[in-house]
Amino acid sequence: MAKHSKKKNSSVSNVRDFVTVIFARDIEQARQCRKLLQDNEIPAVIKKDPTAGQVGQGIAVMVPEDFLDEAHVLIESQSAYDDFYDLAFEDDESPEPFDTDLTDDDF
Repeated sequence: MAKHSKKKNSSVSNVRDFVTVIFARDIEQARQCRKLLQDNEIPAVIKKDPTAGQVGQGIAVMVPEDFLDEAHVLIESQSAYDDFYDLAFEDDESPEPFDTDLTDDDF
């Protein structure tokens, strides 16, 4: 049990060795990204920069530098999957190009 606590303290003290993998647009996106990374055994933390006032900046999701490349690949693949899902199930309310109610008698 003591070994686990030591490991936890070690990871907390090394947070300064973390690098930003993505800036989230809001805290919910940051939490989802952190969960995705942690579910794939990549340590991740969220850090809010109170000085950043620009859109898209201010909420950093950070990982240890050794995991940076793997984290980028994982986030990009998830983003591509989400984009595909959005396109595939988009609710398109545009009219049908052809009237499907027409029959041969209508001509």
